Amino acid sequence: MRVHVVSDVHGRADALRAAGEGADALICLGDLLLFIDYADHSQGIFPGLFGAEEARRLVDLRAAGRFDEAREMSRGLWSKLGGDPRQHIDAAVARQYAELFSAMPVPSYLTYGNVDLPQLWQDHVRPGQHILDGERVDLDGWTFGFVGGGLRTTYRTPNEIDDEEFAAKVEAVGEVDVLCAHIPPAVPELLWDTVARRMERGSEALLAAIEKTRPRYALFGHVHQPLQSRIRIGDTECINVGHFRARGTPYVLQWD
Repeated sequence: MRVHVVSDVHGRADALRAAGEGADALICLGDLLLFIDYADHSQGIFPGLFGAEEARRLVDLRAAGRFDEAREMSRGLWSKLGGDPRQHIDAAVARQYAELFSAMPVPSYLTYGNVDLPQLWQDHVRPGQHILDGERVDLDGWTFGFVGGGLRTTYRTPNEIDDEEFAAKVEAVGEVDVLCAHIPPAVPELLWDTVARRMERGSEALLAAIEKTRPRYALFGHVHQPLQSRIRIGDTECINVGHFRARGTPYVLQWD
């Protein structure tokens, strides 16, 4: 059995079309949407509506930790569009999701990232694309568990949830061979982004589940340039599968 795993797709429909080639299945660990590309300010939903210069200003404010100013700037720009800002956002998101789900190979098994809008996925999912969150699936004798979303942060991305809700989904998954989540377990080496120079949030519940149930693998994404992309916790290989938008290639998991 050969499974390809991606995370942090962030709009890369072009690479996603080929991500399942040679695999029996594709796993996607979320963050399909691209709101702003921090490396190219002309790419994403925000610059598509307001232009690259406004996107650069927003990125600079966030990078400086001036989140209240960034939110105030955003509110001002959205108000100039007229009408309900949510309508503009949902329309842009729907266009990205339509392209991404059309490009997604089948069979595929998906869970949500912290920037995704779960309520819109059902409008675009196709036969053979399976959405799992707090759920398990068997693939050729191995059990895979999926936990979607991120934990609450100062960034206030769309799909951040309370620690208790996240932990309940981890508990619902139980013992598995492969524990799949968007965010990493709470291990500092896995959470420090060496380029953004900040610590992302990881899950204590995931770490506790790994220590208790000892899956073969724990797979995740979220941190684009981690200090360490792979560590062992007891019997479990913990692996950041990579920033798919930047790499364009999946992580390969294979077993007999």
